[in-house]
Amino acid sequence: QKAHLQEQQPLAQAPVLQGLWEYVKSGQEDVLRSPYLPASFAFLAHVLLCAPFLTLDALGSVCLRVRSWRMTAGSGPPPSLSRWLECFCRVLYKYVTVVLPVTALFNTLINLKLPDVAPSCWQLCVEVVACLLLFDMLFFMWHYVMHRVSWLYRNIHQMHHQHHTPFALAAQDCSSAELLSLLLLSLSSAWMVGCHPLSEALFHLINTWLAVEDHCGYDLPWALHRLLPCLGGAPHHHAHHSLQTINYAPLFTHWDQLFGTYRPVNE
Repeated sequence: QKAHLQEQQPLAQAPVLQGLWEYVKSGQEDVLRSPYLPASFAFLAHVLLCAPFLTLDALGSVCLRVRSWRMTAGSGPPPSLSRWLECFCRVLYKYVTVVLPVTALFNTLINLKLPDVAPSCWQLCVEVVACLLLFDMLFFMWHYVMHRVSWLYRNIHQMHHQHHTPFALAAQDCSSAELLSLLLLSLSSAWMVGCHPLSEALFHLINTWLAVEDHCGYDLPWALHRLLPCLGGAPHHHAHHSLQTINYAPLFTHWDQLFGTYRPVNE
């Protein structure tokens, strides 16, 4: 009986997410260790999370309710399907030619390890929030510098600002160097925090969703920035694309407030 209790004790203490982690790992370790996984995951997540906004853009031409959610000041009609397709091809080309090989080298150097134990729910939440805060700080600094140094703006960042009124897929429609820097900053954030792979995957999903939502062109009633006032959201980033000298932070508003570059959006 004592031996039986000793066998059950580790199971009772196993994290809630242990079953999920074992399911993900089972027979998939080669895939999880692949240096090509992060870039592939980033591209697929971006495209899939853009799909709801493609639907909204299609409905916008026939539905007044959807059109009323658009941030319409000088924005014109929703982007056409051909514009979406052109943007998709540009982003795909940059992933294949630059982002995939460079991030593969980065992941080969950091030598990813797969732990046997899943994170606790608390550990997962702490690591994801820490990654979001760290990425927000790193990209705020990089974004601010790109705007302040004219050479960097012309050669790296200006391409992204061709979209005076952005749409969801345009979140990653930028120069190859900037697109690569985005992914390297997010991978570095997870590496510096020391994330469990489950935490890292959730961080990348949330980060991608927030970037897509920031560029979607809609101020939706259910948008996350309405639930969490610490987030900038689409109106915050739309103002950046319009004026270019304010609202540099990608996720939260505290860095812009600290550095005097925050411009509140009038509701």
